[in-house]
Amino acid sequence: MIPFTGTVWRMTFQGQDARVPVSSPEGRFHHSGQWAIYTSLTPEGTAVALRRYISPGDAARLIQPLEINAAQVADLRGDRAATVIWQDARATGAPAPTWAFSDTARAEGAQAMLYSSRSRPELSHLVIFDPRILHLHQDAKPQIWNPEPDDSTRL
Repeated sequence: MIPFTGTVWRMTFQGQDARVPVSSPEGRFHHSGQWAIYTSLTPEGTAVALRRYISPGDAARLIQPLEINAAQVADLRGDRAATVIWQDARATGAPAPTWAFSDTARAEGAQAMLYSSRSRPELSHLVIFDPRILHLHQDAKPQIWNPEPDDSTRL
């Protein structure tokens, strides 16, 4: 475990509080009603992470800065097993293979977990397990996200 203090970025729909957890019952690193917020260490990383989930005609989105102050963060950056496409396993009824990483981190007291982007390993993401480490960034302003028609990851 490592400490982590700094700014992270989360893409939300306009008008959505960036501190509200995901609404889906399961994701890459949460299941069975577990609390989670997925963020990235850069604004660019948010667009890369959400590319798979964005559809034409979606409501307008913002990339919002959040401040993190955590003493216990599991660091899985560089571990390719943590970045596999989890939906394929779930489609067969099996647990997502990525849940083992987050379940272990949560059991060991992690407040959050760092991991590498699957498609862009030089980018990193942070999934938050404990809402107490999360604060609105006081100085930074949200960025309006405008994807290019041919590339939904550009800012």
